Amino acid sequence: MLLVVALIAAASVLAAAAFTGGMDGTRLRGSAKEIAAQLRYTRTQALTTGAPQTFVIDPQAHTWQAPNGRTGDIPADLGIAFTGARQAQPSAGEGAIMFFADGASTGGRVQISLKRAAWNVDVAWLTGQVKLRRAEAVSR
Repeated sequence: MLLVVALIAAASVLAAAAFTGGMDGTRLRGSAKEIAAQLRYTRTQALTTGAPQTFVIDPQAHTWQAPNGRTGDIPADLGIAFTGARQAQPSAGEGAIMFFADGASTGGRVQISLKRAAWNVDVAWLTGQVKLRRAEAVSR
């Protein structure tokens, strides 16, 4: 009886890993969620302080920066693509999304990808709303 329960548990774990993309899928989704959370934090800081706040991402270095000294790394095996306003770009190779005191932003998209799977983190320019959704990786 215990052997049957153990086999069912093992099969369940393997099935769950297959359906969710395993560890790679978990890292990909986790990185996208972290970027989305930091963008929301940056927008909240702009609303509460009444001053523009900027989120900066460096796709080559796999790093990001948010207000109040928040920084982070994105795993090196994940692809990063940024689309946004050129006027907000702090330097060549970096991307930035600026949030204003009224919640609006310069808008943009950060895509985190691995193989053919990807997650888009979209920021609406008019409202500053941050949305996270599954996508297909952009081929380069």
